Amino acid sequence: MSKTLTLFTRAGCPLCEEMAAEVGVRVAGTGCRLTPVDVDADPVLKTRFGWDVPLLFDGDIEICRHQLDMPAFREWLRLNRGAC
Repeated sequence: MSKTLTLFTRAGCPLCEEMAAEVGVRVAGTGCRLTPVDVDADPVLKTRFGWDVPLLFDGDIEICRHQLDMPAFREWLRLNRGAC
């Protein structure tokens, strides 16, 4: 079973696009999937996150927000090496 990372984002957000590209490159070929979710498409998410995007999550666990935190992401990859 492969892991799915969720990237909470919104259309037209340059930081969101940058994080999506950076994470996408780093998970390519690992079996992990990156699923973008537009917070503006869901009123609950829009209320929960407001303008506080991008946010990268593994389930309910936040990995990083606003920019790719490479030490935190590397640690996530290390801990999930066999799950992807």
